[in-house]
Amino acid sequence: MLRTYFHKLSAASRTVALAIVMVLSLSSCVTALVAGVAIATVDIIHDRRTAGEYVDDNTIELTARNYLLSKPDIRAAAHVKPTSWNGILLITGEVDDETIKQNMVTRFKNIDGVRQLVDETTITGKTALLARTNDAWITTKVKSRLVLKTGLDANRVKVITTRGSVYLMGIVTQEEGDKATELARSVRGVARVVKVFEYVSEQDV
Repeated sequence: MLRTYFHKLSAASRTVALAIVMVLSLSSCVTALVAGVAIATVDIIHDRRTAGEYVDDNTIELTARNYLLSKPDIRAAAHVKPTSWNGILLITGEVDDETIKQNMVTRFKNIDGVRQLVDETTITGKTALLARTNDAWITTKVKSRLVLKTGLDANRVKVITTRGSVYLMGIVTQEEGDKATELARSVRGVARVVKVFEYVSEQDV
């Protein structure tokens, strides 16, 4: 059954699917394996990154998260979310110690595949659960509005919200980026919108 599923995929999708199969099969998680392949396939179809870039970004995020989890001082002092898109690593959240933040930033800059680090973390205490819930709600609203109002595929523009600030990532045209920004700004509760886009011309899409 799984073999039949792979034959139905495009070459690019098979590349991503096989990479996830290799990773997940190490833990013998058959159910997670099939789900992971399906999700990755849907993602890559609507993505302007190549299959290799897609896998690289997931590897960068996994490396960054593992680093955060492996350091007790960071777990105690910080609430940080790493998001990678085409080699641009965005980090958002809170760190309550400047030295810990600088060590973290240095480590993230040196992760294989990171072309640029965008540091949007702030020196402050962790946000409360209610604030994080509100951020999640804002993210959902922005994503929904992007799909309904612009027709942009949900996986073409990445939306991250921290403390009411909305960060937009993706490979977009100037027009797409401008529309996405204006729609994000119109969502209730959004304090500001930060563009972390890479722009391409209309001829390249």
